[in-house]
Amino acid sequence: MEKTAENSDVLSGMDGNFGVLTFDGTHQFFALDGQHRLKAIKDAVKRNPELGREDISVIVVPHFDNEEGRRRTRRLFTNINRNAVKTTAQENIALDEDDGFAILTRRLLDDHEFLRQDGVVQVFSKVGADGELKLATRQVGVTGTAWTTIGVLYDLLTDLGFGLHDSMSKTSQRAADDVLDESYDDLAVRIDELLKACGNMRERYEAQSAPKELRAPKGRDGEGHPFMRPAVQVQVARAARHIIDQGLLDWPRLLERLSELEWRMSAPPFSAVWQETPDSASRKGKMIAAKDNNTALFELLLAHLAPNSRAQIDRAMRTYRTVKNERYPIAADELAKNLPSVDAP
Repeated sequence: MEKTAENSDVLSGMDGNFGVLTFDGTHQFFALDGQHRLKAIKDAVKRNPELGREDISVIVVPHFDNEEGRRRTRRLFTNINRNAVKTTAQENIALDEDDGFAILTRRLLDDHEFLRQDGVVQVFSKVGADGELKLATRQVGVTGTAWTTIGVLYDLLTDLGFGLHDSMSKTSQRAADDVLDESYDDLAVRIDELLKACGNMRERYEAQSAPKELRAPKGRDGEGHPFMRPAVQVQVARAARHIIDQGLLDWPRLLERLSELEWRMSAPPFSAVWQETPDSASRKGKMIAAKDNNTALFELLLAHLAPNSRAQIDRAMRTYRTVKNERYPIAADELAKNLPSVDAP
Protein backbone atom coordinates (compact mmCIF):
# COMPACT_ATOMS: atom_id res chain seq x y z
CA MET A 1 0.00 0.00 0.00
CA GLU A 2 1.45 3.35 -1.06
CA LYS A 3 2.33 5.73 1.79
CA THR A 4 0.16 8.86 1.51
CA ALA A 5 -1.36 11.23 4.01
CA GLU A 6 -4.79 9.81 3.27
CA ASN A 7 -3.56 6.24 3.74
CA SER A 8 -1.83 7.20 6.96
CA ASP A 9 -5.12 8.50 8.29
CA VAL A 10 -6.77 5.20 7.40
CA LEU A 11 -4.04 3.19 9.13
CA SER A 12 -3.81 5.31 12.24
CA GLY A 13 -5.04 3.53 15.35
CA MET A 14 -5.04 0.08 13.74
CA ASP A 15 -3.14 -2.72 15.45
CA GLY A 16 -1.74 -5.98 14.11
CA ASN A 17 -5.14 -7.65 14.11
CA PHE A 18 -6.35 -5.56 11.18
CA GLY A 19 -5.24 -5.08 7.60
CA VAL A 20 -6.13 -2.89 4.66
CA LEU A 21 -7.18 -4.40 1.35
CA THR A 22 -6.50 -2.37 -1.80
CA PHE A 23 -7.51 -3.06 -5.42
CA ASP A 24 -5.94 -1.92 -8.68
CA GLY A 25 -9.23 -1.50 -10.57
CA THR A 26 -8.95 -4.66 -12.68
CA HIS A 27 -10.93 -6.90 -10.34
CA GLN A 28 -14.52 -8.00 -10.93
CA PHE A 29 -17.05 -8.09 -8.11
CA PHE A 30 -20.31 -10.03 -7.91
CA ALA A 31 -23.02 -9.69 -5.27
CA LEU A 32 -23.61 -13.05 -3.62
CA ASP A 33 -26.43 -11.58 -1.58
CA GLY A 34 -28.24 -8.25 -1.21
CA GLN A 35 -28.58 -7.57 -4.94
CA HIS A 36 -31.58 -5.34 -4.28
CA ARG A 37 -29.52 -3.24 -1.83
CA LEU A 38 -26.69 -2.98 -4.36
CA LYS A 39 -29.14 -1.79 -7.01
CA ALA A 40 -30.54 0.81 -4.59
CA ILE A 41 -27.01 2.08 -3.82
CA LYS A 42 -26.24 2.41 -7.56
CA ASP A 43 -29.46 4.35 -8.16
CA ALA A 44 -28.81 6.60 -5.16
CA VAL A 45 -25.25 7.43 -6.27
CA LYS A 46 -26.51 8.30 -9.76
CA ARG A 47 -28.89 10.83 -8.22
CA ASN A 48 -26.40 12.15 -5.69
CA PRO A 49 -22.74 11.38 -6.52
CA GLU A 50 -21.66 12.70 -3.10
CA LEU A 51 -23.11 9.54 -1.56
CA GLY A 52 -20.25 7.68 -3.23
CA ARG A 53 -17.93 9.05 -0.54
CA GLU A 54 -19.89 7.34 2.23
CA ASP A 55 -18.45 4.28 4.00
CA ILE A 56 -20.39 1.02 3.90
CA SER A 57 -19.50 -2.38 5.32
CA VAL A 58 -19.15 -5.36 2.98
CA ILE A 59 -17.76 -8.87 3.23
CA VAL A 60 -15.36 -9.66 0.39
CA VAL A 61 -14.98 -13.33 -0.54
CA PRO A 62 -11.98 -14.15 -2.78
CA HIS A 63 -12.87 -16.27 -5.79
CA PHE A 64 -10.46 -18.21 -7.99
CA ASP A 65 -11.54 -18.58 -11.61
CA ASN A 66 -11.04 -22.32 -11.89
CA GLU A 67 -13.26 -25.36 -11.29
CA GLU A 68 -12.33 -25.65 -7.61
CA GLY A 69 -12.82 -21.92 -7.07
CA ARG A 70 -16.24 -21.93 -8.73
CA ARG A 71 -17.25 -24.97 -6.70
CA ARG A 72 -16.24 -23.33 -3.42
CA THR A 73 -18.08 -20.12 -4.26
CA ARG A 74 -21.28 -21.93 -5.25
CA ARG A 75 -21.19 -24.01 -2.07
CA LEU A 76 -20.61 -20.89 0.05
CA PHE A 77 -23.63 -19.17 -1.49
CA THR A 78 -26.03 -22.10 -1.07
CA ASN A 79 -24.80 -22.97 2.42
CA ILE A 80 -25.20 -19.39 3.66
CA ASN A 81 -28.61 -18.92 2.12
CA ARG A 82 -29.93 -22.37 2.96
CA ASN A 83 -29.33 -21.62 6.61
CA ALA A 84 -30.39 -17.97 6.52
CA VAL A 85 -32.71 -16.74 3.76
CA LYS A 86 -34.08 -19.75 1.91
CA THR A 87 -32.90 -19.95 -1.68
CA THR A 88 -35.33 -20.71 -4.50
CA ALA A 89 -35.40 -24.09 -6.21
CA GLN A 90 -33.93 -22.52 -9.35
CA GLU A 91 -31.07 -20.95 -7.39
CA ASN A 92 -30.25 -24.29 -5.80
CA ILE A 93 -30.16 -25.99 -9.20
CA ALA A 94 -27.87 -23.30 -10.59
CA LEU A 95 -25.45 -23.28 -7.65
CA ASP A 96 -25.74 -26.36 -5.41
CA GLU A 97 -22.50 -28.38 -5.18
CA ASP A 98 -23.94 -31.26 -3.13
CA ASP A 99 -27.14 -32.19 -4.99
CA GLY A 100 -26.02 -34.64 -7.68
CA PHE A 101 -28.92 -33.91 -10.03
CA ALA A 102 -28.28 -30.15 -9.79
CA ILE A 103 -24.62 -30.77 -10.65
CA LEU A 104 -25.56 -32.93 -13.65
CA THR A 105 -28.22 -30.46 -14.81
CA ARG A 106 -25.48 -27.84 -15.16
CA ARG A 107 -23.11 -30.34 -16.78
CA LEU A 108 -25.71 -31.25 -19.39
CA LEU A 109 -26.23 -27.56 -20.13
CA ASP A 110 -22.48 -27.28 -20.73
CA ASP A 111 -21.74 -30.56 -22.50
CA HIS A 112 -24.84 -32.19 -23.99
CA GLU A 113 -24.90 -31.77 -27.75
CA PHE A 114 -28.55 -30.67 -27.85
CA LEU A 115 -29.16 -29.09 -24.46
CA ARG A 116 -26.12 -26.81 -24.66
CA GLN A 117 -27.38 -25.13 -27.83
CA ASP A 118 -28.40 -21.50 -27.40
CA GLY A 119 -32.05 -21.13 -26.51
CA VAL A 120 -32.89 -24.82 -26.04
CA VAL A 121 -33.07 -24.59 -22.24
CA GLN A 122 -34.16 -21.30 -20.71
CA VAL A 123 -31.91 -20.52 -17.74
CA PHE A 124 -32.59 -16.80 -17.25
CA SER A 125 -35.85 -14.96 -17.77
CA LYS A 126 -34.21 -11.54 -17.41
CA VAL A 127 -30.71 -10.14 -17.82
CA GLY A 128 -30.63 -6.48 -16.78
CA ALA A 129 -28.43 -3.69 -18.11
CA ASP A 130 -26.62 -3.51 -14.77
CA GLY A 131 -25.88 -7.24 -14.73
CA GLU A 132 -28.79 -8.32 -12.54
CA LEU A 133 -30.12 -11.78 -13.39
CA LYS A 134 -33.47 -13.44 -12.86
CA LEU A 135 -33.62 -17.21 -13.18
CA ALA A 136 -36.32 -18.69 -15.38
CA THR A 137 -39.56 -19.97 -13.92
CA ARG A 138 -41.02 -23.34 -14.88
CA GLN A 139 -43.02 -22.04 -17.85
CA VAL A 140 -42.08 -21.19 -21.41
CA GLY A 141 -44.31 -18.62 -23.10
CA VAL A 142 -46.29 -19.58 -26.18
CA THR A 143 -43.98 -17.44 -28.31
CA GLY A 144 -40.83 -18.63 -26.54
CA THR A 145 -38.19 -20.58 -28.43
CA ALA A 146 -36.91 -22.76 -25.58
CA TRP A 147 -37.69 -26.47 -25.36
CA THR A 148 -37.79 -26.33 -21.56
CA THR A 149 -36.44 -24.48 -18.50
CA ILE A 150 -33.60 -25.30 -16.11
CA GLY A 151 -36.05 -26.15 -13.30
CA VAL A 152 -38.06 -28.59 -15.41
CA LEU A 153 -34.89 -30.17 -16.79
CA TYR A 154 -33.79 -30.87 -13.22
CA ASP A 155 -37.13 -32.60 -12.55
CA LEU A 156 -36.81 -34.67 -15.73
CA LEU A 157 -33.34 -35.86 -14.74
CA THR A 158 -34.54 -36.72 -11.25
CA ASP A 159 -37.34 -38.89 -12.65
CA LEU A 160 -35.02 -40.44 -15.23
CA GLY A 161 -32.50 -41.23 -12.49
CA PHE A 162 -33.82 -44.72 -11.78
CA GLY A 163 -31.21 -47.36 -11.06
CA LEU A 164 -28.43 -44.88 -10.34
CA HIS A 165 -26.15 -45.11 -7.31
CA ASP A 166 -27.97 -44.44 -4.03
CA SER A 167 -25.74 -41.44 -3.28
CA MET A 168 -27.34 -39.55 -6.17
CA SER A 169 -30.55 -39.22 -4.14
CA LYS A 170 -28.79 -37.46 -1.24
CA THR A 171 -29.19 -33.76 -1.86
CA SER A 172 -27.01 -32.68 1.07
CA GLN A 173 -24.03 -34.96 0.40
CA ARG A 174 -22.07 -34.83 -2.85
CA ALA A 175 -21.70 -38.12 -4.69
CA ALA A 176 -18.21 -39.32 -5.63
CA ASP A 177 -16.84 -38.02 -8.93
CA ASP A 178 -16.91 -41.47 -10.55
CA VAL A 179 -20.58 -41.84 -9.57
CA LEU A 180 -21.36 -38.42 -11.06
CA ASP A 181 -19.53 -39.31 -14.27
CA GLU A 182 -21.34 -42.62 -14.64
CA SER A 183 -24.69 -41.03 -13.82
CA TYR A 184 -24.08 -38.29 -16.38
CA ASP A 185 -23.46 -40.87 -19.11
CA ASP A 186 -26.67 -42.75 -18.22
CA LEU A 187 -28.82 -39.62 -18.03
CA ALA A 188 -27.44 -38.16 -21.27
CA VAL A 189 -28.41 -41.35 -23.12
CA ARG A 190 -31.85 -41.48 -21.49
CA ILE A 191 -32.56 -37.85 -22.41
CA ASP A 192 -31.61 -38.58 -26.03
CA GLU A 193 -33.82 -41.68 -26.09
CA LEU A 194 -36.74 -39.85 -24.49
CA LEU A 195 -36.51 -36.98 -26.97
CA LYS A 196 -36.61 -39.45 -29.84
CA ALA A 197 -39.48 -41.51 -28.41
CA CYS A 198 -41.56 -38.40 -27.68
CA GLY A 199 -42.42 -37.51 -31.24
CA ASN A 200 -38.83 -37.11 -32.52
CA MET A 201 -38.62 -33.96 -30.42
CA ARG A 202 -34.98 -33.06 -31.03
CA GLU A 203 -35.06 -33.76 -34.77
CA ARG A 204 -38.17 -31.65 -35.26
CA TYR A 205 -36.85 -28.84 -33.02
CA GLU A 206 -33.57 -28.57 -34.93
CA ALA A 207 -35.40 -28.65 -38.26
CA GLN A 208 -37.53 -25.63 -37.31
CA SER A 209 -36.27 -22.19 -38.23
CA ALA A 210 -38.69 -20.82 -35.60
CA PRO A 211 -39.10 -23.36 -32.75
CA LYS A 212 -42.11 -21.46 -31.40
CA GLU A 213 -43.97 -22.73 -34.47
CA LEU A 214 -43.36 -26.27 -33.24
CA ARG A 215 -44.99 -25.40 -29.92
CA ALA A 216 -47.97 -23.55 -31.38
CA PRO A 217 -48.25 -23.32 -35.19
CA LYS A 218 -49.92 -20.05 -36.12
CA GLY A 219 -53.66 -20.56 -36.36
CA ARG A 220 -53.27 -24.28 -35.59
CA ASP A 221 -52.30 -24.31 -31.91
CA GLY A 222 -53.81 -27.75 -31.39
CA GLU A 223 -51.35 -29.21 -33.92
CA GLY A 224 -48.44 -28.14 -31.72
CA HIS A 225 -45.98 -30.64 -30.28
CA PRO A 226 -46.94 -31.64 -26.71
CA PHE A 227 -43.33 -32.25 -25.67
CA MET A 228 -42.62 -28.56 -26.24
CA ARG A 229 -44.78 -27.90 -23.18
CA PRO A 230 -43.02 -28.15 -19.78
CA ALA A 231 -46.25 -29.27 -18.10
CA VAL A 232 -46.43 -32.26 -20.45
CA GLN A 233 -42.72 -33.01 -20.05
CA VAL A 234 -43.13 -33.22 -16.28
CA GLN A 235 -46.08 -35.63 -16.45
CA VAL A 236 -44.43 -37.84 -19.08
CA ALA A 237 -41.28 -38.20 -16.96
CA ARG A 238 -43.34 -38.74 -13.82
CA ALA A 239 -45.40 -41.49 -15.50
CA ALA A 240 -42.25 -43.10 -16.89
CA ARG A 241 -40.66 -43.22 -13.44
CA HIS A 242 -43.82 -44.72 -11.93
CA ILE A 243 -43.96 -47.43 -14.59
CA ILE A 244 -40.27 -48.31 -14.15
CA ASP A 245 -40.49 -48.32 -10.34
CA GLN A 246 -43.56 -50.59 -10.47
CA GLY A 247 -41.81 -52.98 -12.83
CA LEU A 248 -44.64 -52.71 -15.37
CA LEU A 249 -42.30 -52.18 -18.34
CA ASP A 250 -38.57 -52.00 -18.90
CA TRP A 251 -37.07 -48.84 -20.37
CA PRO A 252 -36.81 -50.00 -24.03
CA ARG A 253 -40.43 -51.21 -24.09
CA LEU A 254 -41.60 -48.00 -22.42
CA LEU A 255 -39.87 -45.97 -25.12
CA GLU A 256 -41.68 -48.02 -27.76
CA ARG A 257 -45.04 -47.31 -26.15
CA LEU A 258 -44.25 -43.58 -25.93
CA SER A 259 -43.38 -43.49 -29.63
CA GLU A 260 -46.79 -44.99 -30.46
CA LEU A 261 -48.69 -42.02 -28.98
CA GLU A 262 -50.05 -39.32 -31.28
CA TRP A 263 -47.78 -36.39 -30.46
CA ARG A 264 -50.26 -33.62 -31.13
CA MET A 265 -51.50 -31.22 -28.46
CA SER A 266 -55.21 -31.72 -29.12
CA ALA A 267 -54.89 -35.52 -29.34
CA PRO A 268 -55.42 -37.85 -26.38
CA PRO A 269 -53.99 -38.16 -23.78
CA PHE A 270 -52.56 -34.63 -24.10
CA SER A 271 -56.01 -33.16 -24.64
CA ALA A 272 -56.44 -33.54 -20.86
CA VAL A 273 -54.44 -30.32 -20.44
CA TRP A 274 -55.62 -28.63 -23.64
CA GLN A 275 -58.74 -26.59 -24.37
CA GLU A 276 -59.82 -25.93 -27.93
CA THR A 277 -61.37 -22.54 -28.59
CA PRO A 278 -65.14 -23.11 -29.02
CA ASP A 279 -66.32 -23.06 -32.64
CA SER A 280 -62.78 -22.48 -33.84
CA ALA A 281 -62.21 -23.79 -37.35
CA SER A 282 -58.54 -22.85 -37.06
CA ARG A 283 -57.99 -25.22 -34.09
CA LYS A 284 -56.81 -22.50 -31.76
CA GLY A 285 -56.63 -23.28 -28.05
CA LYS A 286 -54.70 -22.96 -24.83
CA MET A 287 -53.11 -24.98 -22.05
CA ILE A 288 -55.12 -25.68 -18.90
CA ALA A 289 -52.85 -25.21 -15.90
CA ALA A 290 -55.22 -26.65 -13.28
CA LYS A 291 -53.83 -29.35 -10.99
CA ASP A 292 -56.75 -31.69 -11.74
CA ASN A 293 -55.99 -31.58 -15.46
CA ASN A 294 -52.34 -32.44 -14.84
CA THR A 295 -53.47 -35.34 -12.66
CA ALA A 296 -55.76 -36.50 -15.46
CA LEU A 297 -52.87 -36.42 -17.94
CA PHE A 298 -50.69 -38.48 -15.57
CA GLU A 299 -53.41 -41.11 -15.06
CA LEU A 300 -54.13 -41.30 -18.79
CA LEU A 301 -50.45 -41.71 -19.64
CA LEU A 302 -50.37 -44.70 -17.29
CA ALA A 303 -53.52 -46.07 -18.95
CA HIS A 304 -51.99 -45.71 -22.42
CA LEU A 305 -48.48 -46.91 -21.63
CA ALA A 306 -48.78 -49.59 -18.96
CA PRO A 307 -52.15 -50.02 -17.25
CA ASN A 308 -52.07 -52.53 -14.40
CA SER A 309 -55.83 -53.16 -14.30
CA ARG A 310 -59.08 -52.43 -16.09
CA ALA A 311 -60.13 -50.45 -13.02
CA GLN A 312 -57.17 -48.11 -13.50
CA ILE A 313 -58.22 -47.46 -17.09
CA ASP A 314 -61.81 -46.76 -16.07
CA ARG A 315 -60.65 -44.41 -13.30
CA ALA A 316 -58.45 -42.44 -15.70
CA MET A 317 -61.34 -42.07 -18.15
CA ARG A 318 -63.67 -40.89 -15.38
CA THR A 319 -61.08 -38.32 -14.31
CA TYR A 320 -60.90 -37.04 -17.87
CA ARG A 321 -64.67 -36.75 -18.07
CA THR A 322 -64.77 -34.84 -14.80
CA VAL A 323 -62.18 -32.21 -15.80
CA LYS A 324 -63.17 -31.90 -19.45
CA ASN A 325 -66.92 -32.55 -19.23
CA GLU A 326 -66.72 -34.87 -22.23
CA ARG A 327 -66.13 -38.53 -22.97
CA TYR A 328 -62.59 -39.74 -23.58
CA PRO A 329 -62.17 -40.21 -27.35
CA ILE A 330 -60.46 -43.61 -27.07
CA ALA A 331 -62.43 -46.68 -25.97
CA ALA A 332 -61.45 -48.48 -22.77
CA ASP A 333 -61.20 -51.76 -24.71
CA GLU A 334 -58.51 -50.23 -26.90
CA LEU A 335 -56.43 -49.18 -23.88
CA ALA A 336 -57.00 -52.60 -22.27
CA LYS A 337 -54.91 -54.19 -25.02
CA ASN A 338 -51.84 -53.09 -23.04
CA LEU A 339 -52.90 -54.83 -19.84
CA PRO A 340 -50.17 -57.22 -18.57
CA SER A 341 -52.26 -60.36 -19.08
CA VAL A 342 -52.88 -59.38 -22.69
CA ASP A 343 -49.37 -58.17 -23.43
CA ALA A 344 -47.54 -61.08 -21.78
CA PRO A 345 -45.55 -63.29 -24.20
